[in-house]
Amino acid sequence: MTTRSFSSRLKIYYGWFTACFVLFLLALAILEKEGMPRIWIGYLFLFATIVMYAGIGVISRTADVSEYYVAGRRVPAIFNGMATAADWMSAASFLSLAGGLYLQGFDGLAYVMGWTGGFVLVALLVAPFLRKFGQYTVPDYLAARYGGRYGNDMVRTLAVFATVIVSFTYVVAQIYGVGLITSRFTGVDFSVGIFLGLASILVCSFLGGMRAVTWTQVAQYLIMLIAYMIPVVWMSVKHTSVPVPQVAYGTALSALGEREKVLNADPKEQQVRDVFRQRAAELDLRLRELPAAWSNGLFDAQRRVEQLKRDNATLIDIKSASRALAAYPKDANEARQVWTESRNNYLARAAPILPHATPFPGTDAATSDSKRNNFLALVLCLMMGTAALPHVLVRYYTTPSVHQARKSVFWTLFFIMLLYITIPALAVLVKLDIYSTLVGSEFSHLPGWVSYWANLDKLHPLVSIVDINHDGIVQLAEIVLDGDIVVLATPEIAGLPYVVSGLIAAGGLAAALSTADGLLLTISSALSHDVYYRKIDPTASTQKRVTISKLLLLVVALVAAYVASLKPGNILSMVGAAFSLAASMLFPALALGMFWKRANQPGAVAGMLVGLIVCVVYMLRTYPALGGSIAGQWFQIAPISAGIFGVPAGFLALIVVSLLTPAPDQHTLALIDRLRRPQ
Repeated sequence: MTTRSFSSRLKIYYGWFTACFVLFLLALAILEKEGMPRIWIGYLFLFATIVMYAGIGVISRTADVSEYYVAGRRVPAIFNGMATAADWMSAASFLSLAGGLYLQGFDGLAYVMGWTGGFVLVALLVAPFLRKFGQYTVPDYLAARYGGRYGNDMVRTLAVFATVIVSFTYVVAQIYGVGLITSRFTGVDFSVGIFLGLASILVCSFLGGMRAVTWTQVAQYLIMLIAYMIPVVWMSVKHTSVPVPQVAYGTALSALGEREKVLNADPKEQQVRDVFRQRAAELDLRLRELPAAWSNGLFDAQRRVEQLKRDNATLIDIKSASRALAAYPKDANEARQVWTESRNNYLARAAPILPHATPFPGTDAATSDSKRNNFLALVLCLMMGTAALPHVLVRYYTTPSVHQARKSVFWTLFFIMLLYITIPALAVLVKLDIYSTLVGSEFSHLPGWVSYWANLDKLHPLVSIVDINHDGIVQLAEIVLDGDIVVLATPEIAGLPYVVSGLIAAGGLAAALSTADGLLLTISSALSHDVYYRKIDPTASTQKRVTISKLLLLVVALVAAYVASLKPGNILSMVGAAFSLAASMLFPALALGMFWKRANQPGAVAGMLVGLIVCVVYMLRTYPALGGSIAGQWFQIAPISAGIFGVPAGFLALIVVSLLTPAPDQHTLALIDRLRRPQ
């Protein structure tokens, strides 16, 4: 079958799929109107989509190596672009990017610019050469390019390590998103939700490899697009009467700016901020009096519990005091860390509202410069990380030709653009709704979505609204909102029917599952193909190679699910770490591979090792969750942008070591010449 006729058949199939999904939506909307319980609508959305993905996985099951690893190299450009967009638009894009823009304003645009700009580097530096090379994995490509007189084991091993560590960090974030969505719409515990979602991930990638993942991701992209557009169009009409959110964005942004000015001048808002400022000052005093302040506080907490018990206080008061005692820092060092974090949090809440549209806002020039530098550093890290992400790059092995690979990058950017130009509008519209509707309302009449999201996770509430100044009215400074729920809560914030909430959940689940499928397959392929087949058993049959890949996929998926259940961090921070690691370890070797013939194997090894070491050391020095501190930052660059130091270090090491060691052999030079020729 020709590529054109195959593409025509696919358009018919997915046209019918889209029509059926729209009818499914309409049917659920009618059932909701007729009184179907909301919980059943949530179940139907989640399980219907999961069954559909599982069905595609079963239909696409295969044991053929080419089909399993690269979908038979017959995916048309437009569908590969759609699948890559779904693979790319992970839980971070679908769930957290709008939340990041909501919380950070202009600074959040760094993610949009970096992630989209990275595909320009993919098109120019990597994708055509990978497809011309025509193997199965990124380590395959690097091992061939940096082979030579010393063999290619070291380069392949480092590339496999980079693939596994980057993809594993990334997949943990996706499974975390799956758990968040599943627990939200089924009511099960977060950890249980993770393993329920994992079953859907495994069905597709376990049975059919890249073949099943590709056709599932096309379906998932269509669901994501429909899910994202319906609520944002509704919000756009609600606040601006314009049904095109990208057009309404300017009007909404102007209205938000006016509302920010009103709130900044509100005496009640200032009253709340004064309370936070006072709390910060009290903590500052306790920090200066350590360790005595810690021991005095511990004594007071113990005495309060004993006093309440002697006075026969209520059980609620005793339990509250006991919890406070149990949560009290174990020693003075822990007290310093906890109190410093709390003080900084209070100071942030005491600060005036930062205008959403102001670039690099700061109280002085130094603060503004620091924000600008972090913005640019993050953009560069995300661009270079995009061009080095193994699960994205491997998709360009699946096209029929080099020409189709180049076209595929175009279609990828196009399909990403459809959502990415909508996300800033969604963030502004939700922010305007909360600033205009929730702020100023009475605590006795809070909307239902507030209590629901506040109670979903008791230890780490996703929404917190506390009457700080006891006036019974909600002030903006009293609201704490987790960025990861902005998109999921949008239908409820906008007052939409519950069926739209289910649709958003289905879209978010599709985003997380599509990326998780691709990541798990990338990890298992690297381990089975580049480690087991290339090093352990080169004579393994095709059936055995695919079986080993499936077993490894299962093991990696279970380990990743366990790590995600520990809630290691928010989605954007985990994804940012993956990008910095990918950029630092792989980007120099990939970028110079085709454009500098003098780059050799020792240089590539040095570049990958030095880039990794610099990136990891910087994260350990500066990321509080890893034991670091802000004091360890270089040029005040945040740990999420550690790649801004790892990449130059990797380039420098690669260039210097390559120049100090013998040039690549003739076989490698011939390979470069062959890959450079257009096809």
